[in-house]
Amino acid sequence: MKTIYLIRHAKSSWENPGLRDKDRPLNSRGRRDAPFMAKLLSGQGVKPDQLISSPANRALTTATFFAEAFGKRAADIIIMDRIYEAYSEDILQLIRQLSDEWHTVLLFGHNPTFTDVANYFTRRLIANIPTCGIVQLNADIEHWAAFSPDTAEVANFMYPKQYLD
Repeated sequence: MKTIYLIRHAKSSWENPGLRDKDRPLNSRGRRDAPFMAKLLSGQGVKPDQLISSPANRALTTATFFAEAFGKRAADIIIMDRIYEAYSEDILQLIRQLSDEWHTVLLFGHNPTFTDVANYFTRRLIANIPTCGIVQLNADIEHWAAFSPDTAEVANFMYPKQYLD
């Protein structure tokens, strides 16, 4: 079994219009939601083998909250430039190239790409993965290379507003 969690970065700040998009930090809601969703996921008994993040500040900060909740070091998060501004096919290719030693991976990135990827694996349309939303994709396979809509499906979809506000 292989499981990937597509985790959209938490809510980011638009306060400083001079910042490059890649450098935008989390806003106060993002700093509240990321640790909450991380604890929620860790409380479900998830045991990630690896965390992989976009280099964007908002995604990497989100990943850091999850690393902490899972007892992992932030320094061990793999940063992949190709997640930032990726197309759906780029993310699918990345998943298919993951190490077969890993069974469960948390992948931190962006919309609209993550929503598009999630919709490859479900019959029920996901209109939008909200900020800090998590989509769990399960595949009954031995090798990530076999990860496809024929082998994987959405097993869970959760987001902060289901629990907070």
